[in-house]
Amino acid sequence: MVDYNKMEDHALINYYIEGDTEAVNTLIERHRQKIYNYILMLVHDTNTADDIFQELFIKIISSLKSGKYSDNGKFSSWVLRIAHNMVIDHFRLSKQKGFVSTDNDTAILNNKELVEKNIEDKMISEQTQKDVRKMVDFLPMEQREVVILRHYMGMSFKEIAEQTGVSINTALGRMRYALLNMRKMIADHSISLEFC
Repeated sequence: MVDYNKMEDHALINYYIEGDTEAVNTLIERHRQKIYNYILMLVHDTNTADDIFQELFIKIISSLKSGKYSDNGKFSSWVLRIAHNMVIDHFRLSKQKGFVSTDNDTAILNNKELVEKNIEDKMISEQTQKDVRKMVDFLPMEQREVVILRHYMGMSFKEIAEQTGVSINTALGRMRYALLNMRKMIADHSISLEFC
Protein backbone atom coordinates (compact mmCIF):
# COMPACT_ATOMS: atom_id res chain seq x y z
CA MET A 1 0.00 0.00 0.00
CA VAL A 2 1.30 3.43 -0.98
CA ASP A 3 1.77 6.02 1.80
CA TYR A 4 0.97 9.25 -0.02
CA ASN A 5 1.74 11.43 3.01
CA LYS A 6 5.44 10.51 2.82
CA MET A 7 5.72 11.38 -0.87
CA GLU A 8 7.18 14.58 -2.25
CA ASP A 9 4.88 16.83 -4.29
CA HIS A 10 6.48 15.85 -7.60
CA ALA A 11 5.89 12.14 -6.90
CA LEU A 12 2.23 12.80 -6.09
CA ILE A 13 1.89 14.76 -9.34
CA ASN A 14 3.40 11.88 -11.32
CA TYR A 15 1.07 9.38 -9.63
CA TYR A 16 -1.91 11.61 -10.47
CA ILE A 17 -0.85 12.02 -14.10
CA GLU A 18 -0.66 8.22 -14.31
CA GLY A 19 -4.30 8.04 -13.13
CA ASP A 20 -4.12 7.81 -9.33
CA THR A 21 -6.74 10.30 -8.06
CA GLU A 22 -5.86 9.69 -4.41
CA ALA A 23 -2.46 11.29 -5.05
CA VAL A 24 -4.00 14.62 -6.05
CA ASN A 25 -6.29 14.56 -3.01
CA THR A 26 -3.22 14.25 -0.78
CA LEU A 27 -1.50 17.05 -2.68
CA ILE A 28 -4.50 19.36 -2.28
CA GLU A 29 -4.87 18.59 1.43
CA ARG A 30 -1.16 19.23 2.00
CA HIS A 31 -1.37 22.79 0.68
CA ARG A 32 -5.04 23.59 1.39
CA GLN A 33 -4.69 25.76 4.50
CA LYS A 34 -1.76 27.87 3.30
CA ILE A 35 -3.38 28.60 -0.05
CA TYR A 36 -6.84 29.25 1.38
CA ASN A 37 -5.41 31.63 4.01
CA TYR A 38 -3.51 33.50 1.29
CA ILE A 39 -6.67 33.96 -0.79
CA LEU A 40 -8.76 34.95 2.23
CA MET A 41 -6.24 37.55 3.38
CA LEU A 42 -6.44 39.20 -0.03
CA VAL A 43 -10.21 39.11 -0.59
CA HIS A 44 -11.47 39.46 3.04
CA ASP A 45 -14.60 37.45 2.38
CA THR A 46 -15.05 33.74 3.13
CA ASN A 47 -17.61 33.17 0.36
CA THR A 48 -15.36 34.78 -2.25
CA ALA A 49 -12.33 32.91 -0.90
CA ASP A 50 -14.25 29.62 -1.06
CA ASP A 51 -15.26 30.28 -4.67
CA ILE A 52 -11.76 31.23 -5.78
CA PHE A 53 -10.28 28.27 -3.89
CA GLN A 54 -12.64 25.82 -5.62
CA GLU A 55 -11.97 27.33 -9.05
CA LEU A 56 -8.25 27.28 -8.31
CA PHE A 57 -8.12 23.54 -7.72
CA ILE A 58 -10.28 22.83 -10.75
CA LYS A 59 -7.76 24.86 -12.76
CA ILE A 60 -4.82 23.03 -11.15
CA ILE A 61 -6.29 19.61 -11.85
CA SER A 62 -7.01 20.63 -15.45
CA SER A 63 -3.44 21.93 -15.87
CA LEU A 64 -1.95 18.75 -14.42
CA LYS A 65 -4.11 16.54 -16.66
CA SER A 66 -3.21 18.50 -19.79
CA GLY A 67 0.51 18.46 -18.96
CA LYS A 68 0.80 22.25 -18.53
CA TYR A 69 2.72 21.88 -15.26
CA SER A 70 6.46 21.33 -15.55
CA ASP A 71 7.95 20.05 -12.30
CA ASN A 72 10.53 22.45 -10.99
CA GLY A 73 10.16 21.43 -7.36
CA LYS A 74 8.02 24.44 -6.53
CA PHE A 75 4.44 23.18 -6.69
CA SER A 76 3.20 25.46 -3.88
CA SER A 77 4.78 28.53 -5.52
CA TRP A 78 3.12 27.59 -8.80
CA VAL A 79 -0.26 27.22 -7.08
CA LEU A 80 0.13 30.50 -5.18
CA ARG A 81 0.99 32.27 -8.43
CA ILE A 82 -2.22 30.95 -10.02
CA ALA A 83 -4.18 31.98 -6.90
CA HIS A 84 -2.61 35.44 -7.08
CA ASN A 85 -3.71 35.83 -10.71
CA MET A 86 -7.22 34.61 -9.91
CA VAL A 87 -7.56 37.13 -7.07
CA ILE A 88 -6.42 39.93 -9.39
CA ASP A 89 -8.97 38.75 -11.98
CA HIS A 90 -11.64 38.76 -9.27
CA PHE A 91 -10.84 42.37 -8.31
CA ARG A 92 -10.81 43.46 -11.95
CA LEU A 93 -14.19 41.86 -12.54
CA SER A 94 -15.59 43.36 -9.31
CA LYS A 95 -14.31 46.78 -10.31
CA GLN A 96 -15.95 46.46 -13.73
CA LYS A 97 -19.24 45.49 -12.08
CA GLY A 98 -18.89 48.24 -9.49
CA PHE A 99 -18.70 45.96 -6.44
CA VAL A 100 -16.54 46.84 -3.44
CA SER A 101 -15.94 44.41 -0.58
CA THR A 102 -15.93 45.98 2.87
CA ASP A 103 -16.28 42.83 4.96
CA ASN A 104 -13.44 43.05 7.48
CA ASP A 105 -14.99 40.58 9.92
CA THR A 106 -13.39 37.62 8.15
CA ALA A 107 -9.80 38.90 8.36
CA ILE A 108 -7.34 36.38 9.74
CA LEU A 109 -4.68 37.39 12.23
CA ASN A 110 -1.73 35.07 12.27
CA ASN A 111 0.49 37.11 14.55
CA LYS A 112 2.48 35.42 17.29
CA GLU A 113 0.72 35.70 20.61
CA LEU A 114 2.03 38.49 22.76
CA VAL A 115 2.97 37.85 26.38
CA GLU A 116 -0.06 38.17 28.62
CA LYS A 117 0.65 40.31 31.65
CA ASN A 118 -2.96 40.90 32.57
CA ILE A 119 -6.42 41.24 31.05
CA GLU A 120 -5.91 44.90 30.12
CA ASP A 121 -2.65 44.13 28.28
CA LYS A 122 -4.34 41.29 26.43
CA MET A 123 -7.18 43.56 25.34
CA ILE A 124 -4.75 46.24 24.18
CA SER A 125 -2.76 43.66 22.20
CA GLU A 126 -5.87 42.30 20.51
CA GLN A 127 -7.06 45.78 19.59
CA THR A 128 -3.63 46.70 18.24
CA GLN A 129 -3.57 43.63 16.01
CA LYS A 130 -7.04 44.50 14.69
CA ASP A 131 -6.02 48.11 14.07
CA VAL A 132 -2.87 47.09 12.19
CA ARG A 133 -4.83 44.55 10.13
CA LYS A 134 -7.43 47.20 9.25
CA MET A 135 -4.68 49.55 8.09
CA VAL A 136 -3.23 46.78 5.91
CA ASP A 137 -6.67 46.42 4.32
CA PHE A 138 -6.57 50.08 3.20
CA LEU A 139 -3.24 49.75 1.41
CA PRO A 140 -3.16 49.53 -2.40
CA MET A 141 -3.39 45.92 -3.61
CA GLU A 142 0.33 45.53 -4.48
CA GLN A 143 1.47 46.88 -1.11
CA ARG A 144 -1.13 44.94 0.85
CA GLU A 145 -0.07 41.74 -0.85
CA VAL A 146 3.62 42.20 0.06
CA VAL A 147 2.75 42.94 3.71
CA ILE A 148 0.51 39.87 3.91
CA LEU A 149 3.06 37.58 2.27
CA ARG A 150 5.88 38.88 4.45
CA HIS A 151 4.28 39.31 7.87
CA TYR A 152 1.33 36.94 7.83
CA MET A 153 2.67 34.17 5.55
CA GLY A 154 6.35 34.42 6.59
CA MET A 155 7.76 34.53 3.05
CA SER A 156 11.17 35.99 2.23
CA PHE A 157 11.43 38.93 -0.18
CA LYS A 158 12.95 36.57 -2.76
CA GLU A 159 9.91 34.27 -2.46
CA ILE A 160 7.58 37.28 -2.62
CA ALA A 161 9.32 38.50 -5.77
CA GLU A 162 8.93 35.06 -7.40
CA GLN A 163 5.33 34.77 -6.24
CA THR A 164 4.23 38.16 -7.55
CA GLY A 165 6.40 38.17 -10.68
CA VAL A 166 8.42 41.28 -9.77
CA SER A 167 12.05 41.97 -8.88
CA ILE A 168 13.24 41.81 -5.28
CA ASN A 169 13.82 45.58 -5.40
CA THR A 170 10.20 46.12 -6.45
CA ALA A 171 8.97 43.90 -3.61
CA LEU A 172 11.16 45.81 -1.14
CA GLY A 173 9.92 49.11 -2.55
CA ARG A 174 6.30 48.05 -2.15
CA MET A 175 6.98 47.12 1.48
CA ARG A 176 8.65 50.47 2.07
CA TYR A 177 5.70 52.36 0.60
CA ALA A 178 3.28 50.19 2.60
CA LEU A 179 5.05 51.15 5.83
CA LEU A 180 5.10 54.82 4.83
CA ASN A 181 1.38 54.70 4.02
CA MET A 182 0.60 53.00 7.33
CA ARG A 183 2.61 55.65 9.23
CA LYS A 184 0.67 58.34 7.36
CA MET A 185 -2.63 56.66 8.32
CA ILE A 186 -1.53 56.63 11.96
CA ALA A 187 -0.61 60.32 11.83
CA ASP A 188 -3.68 61.42 9.83
CA HIS A 189 -6.13 59.62 12.08
CA SER A 190 -4.27 60.09 15.36
CA ILE A 191 -4.18 56.34 15.90
CA SER A 192 -2.32 55.22 18.99
CA LEU A 193 -0.83 51.78 18.66
CA GLU A 194 0.23 50.51 22.05
CA PHE A 195 2.30 47.38 22.04
CA CYS A 196 2.76 45.28 25.16
